[in-house]
Amino acid sequence: MSKPAAVKPPHAQLDELPSWPGKTVAMLATSSPHPHVIPVSAPVRADGRTILLSLRRTRGSLARLRDQPAVALLFLAEGDIAFTAHGTAQVVEEPMAVAVDYAAVQIAVQAIDDHRQAEFHVTGGVDRSWIDDQEQRALRERVQALNARAADMART
Repeated sequence: MSKPAAVKPPHAQLDELPSWPGKTVAMLATSSPHPHVIPVSAPVRADGRTILLSLRRTRGSLARLRDQPAVALLFLAEGDIAFTAHGTAQVVEEPMAVAVDYAAVQIAVQAIDDHRQAEFHVTGGVDRSWIDDQEQRALRERVQALNARAADMART
């Protein structure tokens, strides 16, 4: 009788969100009615199980997460950051006071898949060169507002 093939265990899980560089671009997956993935600039770690991000109010992804709040956010960044946060998204500010074209979204993270590998390290992630200085400043303002929200959450 042959020995059954070994079954690979599911991804290792992290207990809490690791920190990531501020310039990180993550990939947001929504699923209503079909899977859809978009890049998200500068998501903010509010705490070990909460992520804040800003989405343009006209984005289809914002409408999809309202309809189906289960989302996944993939991070691949320098410093061997490689994980997917699975959770429930909720709009927490719309419009954002600092940017009326944007909504602030909070993701309550339920599971964190650890994608790091013993065979290699992630040394970089998606990067960008800014062409529009005004858009770069606007992103900086949104991130500052999200960081302030995260600080308020920590105090309560």
